[in-house]
Amino acid sequence: MSATQASAHDVKTVRVALGERAYDIHVGPKLIARAGEFLKPLLRRARVAIVTDETVARFHLPALVRGLDTAGIAHDAIVLPPGEGTKCFAQLQHLTEWLLEKGVERGDLVIALGGGVIGDLTGFAASITRRGVDFAQIPTTLLSQVDSSVGGKTGINTPQGKNLVGAFYQPRVVLADTSALETLPMRELLAGYAEVVKYGLINDRPFFDWLEANVERIKAGDVAARTHAIVKSCEAKAAIVAADERESNVRALLNLGHTFGHALEAATGFSDRLVHGEGVAVGMALAFDLSARLGLCSGQDVIRVRRHLEKAGLPKSLADVPGALPDADELISLMGQDKKVVDGKLTFILARGIGEAFITRDVDPAALRTLLREREAA
Repeated sequence: MSATQASAHDVKTVRVALGERAYDIHVGPKLIARAGEFLKPLLRRARVAIVTDETVARFHLPALVRGLDTAGIAHDAIVLPPGEGTKCFAQLQHLTEWLLEKGVERGDLVIALGGGVIGDLTGFAASITRRGVDFAQIPTTLLSQVDSSVGGKTGINTPQGKNLVGAFYQPRVVLADTSALETLPMRELLAGYAEVVKYGLINDRPFFDWLEANVERIKAGDVAARTHAIVKSCEAKAAIVAADERESNVRALLNLGHTFGHALEAATGFSDRLVHGEGVAVGMALAFDLSARLGLCSGQDVIRVRRHLEKAGLPKSLADVPGALPDADELISLMGQDKKVVDGKLTFILARGIGEAFITRDVDPAALRTLLREREAA
């Protein structure tokens, strides 16, 4: 999964090695405007369908359209409402019916232009339309560039929880345009940064060390630092996905912080009170806290993780979540809706130290309840 550089265009490429479903992640500036040259070799006919949202369309749709026109690729576009609420059955129906109305055929390509919501929804719609049409990811947020656009997880939310309806469906290509990050509000950039931190905490302590030294460069817009963070994250995820595409074992490591985080997102109604990356940040801090309480890692590791999240500008505890939260028992009940529950047992990603995460289903419920009750009061 090494990155190679095409010096003429300053684009780095990470390969996701999945046999006949293998694909490339291209990372670099101005890739949206150049999308046509990357997509044309993948097309059976010179026609695509674009799915985006109102916010992204304003910033990036014109550049994509110009690039496709230059490459001689015809296109239709649908612009959906922004926000997590778009990942629902109603919008899935709306999108699939639109794709059929536009005559999208098997072998055609659907482009997801946007963040994780658009990528997840579009990928799922592509997987079920005519029993599967090709799609490409053009992620425009840091979170989607380092996480949701890579690995083929697609889906929508339900009242019972996040991403509980979906499919594993790999894209044909991912174009991570670093220039798109310049349009992100800082809150959205930091939400993506939480997922970057995750890769260091899972199995790459030197990367976490690097992040501690370079977080301010990333926040300030340093292109080299951002590119390095994205490439390292994509390499880490590509390696894990290649080893375990359908999350039967090691891929679950990518859910560090997510069992807590998804429950907190559900508790806050999948609203702007707590965006996904913020939930993951709180979840990672809680996972290290629980690990220390179980005697798995040192208290110094917990302090270091919490200190770095705080330095980055991310929430690090339940007390940082605005508004009232359910009590410990209800939060645990929300965790029970997690997709990784096996025989009624919650799956947790805990750690023996920074860069030493592991999967377990043997967490003492009393220790978990005590942790949540104490953090509620903190």
